[in-house]
Amino acid sequence: MHISLIVPAPFEQVSGGYNYDRRMVAELRAGGATVDVVELSGRFPLSDETARDAACAAWDRLRDTTRPLIDSLALPAFAGLEDALAARGTVGLVHHPTALETGFSAAERESLRRMEQRLYGRLSRLIVTSDATADRLAAEFGVDRARLAVVMPGTDDAPRCHGSGGPGCAIVSIGTLVPRKGHDILLRALARLFDLDWRLTIVGSPRRDPGHAAALQALARELDVAPRVSFAGELTGDALEAVWQGADLFALATWFEGYGMAVAEALKRGLPVAVCSGGAAAALMEPEAGVVCEPGDQVQLSKALRRLIFSSELRADMAEVAWQIGQKLPNWTTQAQNLAREMGDPAAPPASRAAEAVRDDGQG
Repeated sequence: MHISLIVPAPFEQVSGGYNYDRRMVAELRAGGATVDVVELSGRFPLSDETARDAACAAWDRLRDTTRPLIDSLALPAFAGLEDALAARGTVGLVHHPTALETGFSAAERESLRRMEQRLYGRLSRLIVTSDATADRLAAEFGVDRARLAVVMPGTDDAPRCHGSGGPGCAIVSIGTLVPRKGHDILLRALARLFDLDWRLTIVGSPRRDPGHAAALQALARELDVAPRVSFAGELTGDALEAVWQGADLFALATWFEGYGMAVAEALKRGLPVAVCSGGAAAALMEPEAGVVCEPGDQVQLSKALRRLIFSSELRADMAEVAWQIGQKLPNWTTQAQNLAREMGDPAAPPASRAAEAVRDDGQG
């Protein structure tokens, strides 16, 4: 099997979606597949001229024997190349539709929705990372369920968290500093608990949306919780594991998750979790492993967190359930095999060259 995975550059950036892509590439290669990673320059998902030119150039360079697999973050740059995508039997890898991303105007989200719906209709298959995303693609984007395949992320073996040892409750939240992750909701929820002993570490890159990242730090100061909150930035390897091991609770006030890889990692390590019901994150857990709140409801989240922060005994009971759930999650090797199976026969007709395609990207 020969696959060309097309993604926005840089491929090494830290996020759940990119971690999924990198791990799948590594496992597919280990299993004998040939996988090329094609990185596109420019702005995504609201693609600019640089991104669209990069998409055209990358398409023209694809070998005739390769099966294209386009990450959903890059897909809008291929608007206007629908016929070429269809002729090649192109597969889409949809972590979640970019039209569902927060931080865009209503007009921008509607433009992305129309564009994605048109592009989804011309792909031979769409691989998604959760049943929740598959449900939304079918219900809101009109994708035929026969063309949808769910391939969840895998997990690595991980040591069980030993916790902070007290006093108080050490909370970790992991997610890029963008509006969709709801870090502002979490800060407001925790600020109401001024009478409890808690500390929060937020792990996530500020580079995707520097303005929002700065606003979060300003909000922590405004709420008078800045001394209790650490913005750790991107962490990997031993540094990230050290944060995991010192945590007593995982919390993520996300508005929507296509899967929720950080939630899965928390469960794998036996951490109780507090999450919101947007998307697939809550589907990973059972009620006895934590709490689930409505997205954006800082009052409900605050009340739920009060119980968890106050009672170390409750956290211990939930941690045991979380550990049991985490041990049943699939590994990356198995999931890469599932991805390869869903990709199907790599043989496909020769590419229709971008220069011959009619561009109609809807952006003037």
